Formats: sequence, C-alpha cells, structure tokens
Amino acid sequence: MKKINVKKGAVLQRIGDISSKVFLVESGLLRSYIIDDKGKEHIYMFGPENWLVADSCEPNTPCQLFIDALEDTIINVATKEELLKEGPDLTALLKRLDTMQNRIIMLMSSNAKKRYEHFTKTYPNIIQRVPLKMVASYLGITPEALSRIRNELSKKK
Repeated sequence: MKKINVKKGAVLQRIGDISSKVFLVESGLLRSYIIDDKGKEHIYMFGPENWLVADSCEPNTPCQLFIDALEDTIINVATKEELLKEGPDLTALLKRLDTMQNRIIMLMSSNAKKRYEHFTKTYPNIIQRVPLKMVASYLGITPEALSRIRNELSKKK
C-alpha cells in the first residue's frame, strides 16, 4: 500500500472511473456517496480513522460511488489486486462489512430516531466533524427531521 496525504475536498474517485482503489484511513475522514438524477447527494458511508473505504465494483468495471476527503486525510491506497496479493489484516474490511449489514437492516426496519441513535454509536466522533446535512443524507432523512430528532433526544437527557 502507498501512503498519501489528501487535502480536504479532494475527490479520490468519481462515478464511472475504471481504476477503483481501496483506501485505508490512517487519519482524517473520507466519505463515499452518489448524486441522484435530481442532483441530490446520498451518503453511502463515512470513513474515519482505521476504516476501509472502497467501491465494491469489480476490477476494470465502472465505479458506482464518489469518494472524497471531508478533512485533510492520510490514507493508505492500493488497487484491489494489490490488496489481495498482500494478504492484509482483514479487521478493517470486516468492520466495514458489519457496518454496512447493520445499516441496511436499520434502513429496512427502523424509524429515523433509531437510525440516528445507531449512527451515533457507529460513528461516535463524526457528528462533530461533518455538517448535519451530511448526517441527514446518510440517514435518508431531511435536515429538518434530523433537527427534530436531535431536539427530542436532548430533552430526554
């Protein structure tokens, strides 16, 4: 893997790119997302420290996700082929798979309040690091709905 420094706002991958990479975050914060036909952004995943961020597309096929840096970030980068040859520690990959499975289950079966509570447990330090509109996008709700949930939860404390 090759270590690189990435500035906040740098786009590491665009939808349709053929050269999909695997990014292991050493410090900083990445996100992966799509932009729908109406121009609305939908966040698929955040990648804080020790998280793996990648598109699941096969090698030599177009990527489905944008990946960019939300903060100045240090990442370790490899192609999928290089990663498989190295036989790396699978901890980050297993964490990513577990998070994605839980997220899908939450989206299928939970209300917005439970999804927000799950988000704060999964990503305990991200709420202070990203705009709330990005959190709302990740949860699949409007920023206004997120504000109502946060207000309701703060009153219960």
